[in-house]
Amino acid sequence: MITVVGSINMDLAVETDIFPRQGETVQGKRFSTIPGGKGANQAVAAARLGSRVRMIGAVGNDSFGKELYDNLKNEKVDVSGVVTTTNSTGIANILLHNRDNRIIVIPGANYDLSKEIIDEHIHHILESQLVMMQLEIPVETIEHVLTICQEKHIPVLLNPAPAKNFRKEWMDQITYLTPNETECEFIFGADWETVLKEHPNKIIVTLGSEGAAFYDGKKIVRISGYKTDAVDTTGAGDTFNGAFAHAICSGNTIEEAVQFANIAASLSVEKFGAQGGMPKLDEVLARLGGHER
Repeated sequence: MITVVGSINMDLAVETDIFPRQGETVQGKRFSTIPGGKGANQAVAAARLGSRVRMIGAVGNDSFGKELYDNLKNEKVDVSGVVTTTNSTGIANILLHNRDNRIIVIPGANYDLSKEIIDEHIHHILESQLVMMQLEIPVETIEHVLTICQEKHIPVLLNPAPAKNFRKEWMDQITYLTPNETECEFIFGADWETVLKEHPNKIIVTLGSEGAAFYDGKKIVRISGYKTDAVDTTGAGDTFNGAFAHAICSGNTIEEAVQFANIAASLSVEKFGAQGGMPKLDEVLARLGGHER
């Protein structure tokens, strides 16, 4: 069982031919509501690949909350750890124009995910083969979960996004850290290759279309990206994390898990929406067998 402790959002995406200036009203092209939140995205990514996944998170008592709750159930994610609070469901307001975007995130109920709620669902964590977290929930909640997992020897995969919420003192409590190149250098204040050498088999740096890398104790291992016709890259990082968790829990080595996750991420960008393109296991295995690089 993989337990994801994290955010659940509704993405409100508006496409426009022109960004409005201050005080200006323009006509947009398209509006979409898309299930999102890094926690929910990563839960769905792992579940689609066949992992048993449980979500611990919070939504509001509103229509978005119900829709997101039902969406997770439909994706075969165990929602027994998802609570409803009096706050509004978290949203991300996304303005899209000519491959550029401007995003306003309102955490809402995500910031109601307290230590007390974690304690109410601690039995879920104790049953876990791996716990996944991101940084879109309160820092004190993350620290509480890290402490529980360290005491009970439960592996933790932490995706440090947004990076400004990361605390370097957590490193001893984390099994796998999965920053992208920019996040890695922001957190540690050094180039990513130097950082990898200081944390063997712990930090996996994602490098976009160039793939990913980690240090195995002797050398930096780079796993190349896969050729793809990108339509929407929104959920690629979350797909990578969910797929990496699935592969590790299936008994794969770090190198094998990174290769598997790279393929899943490459497939995810070929469709619209963070969760829309997340692949199923047979799709990943088909591309893995073909070695399309």
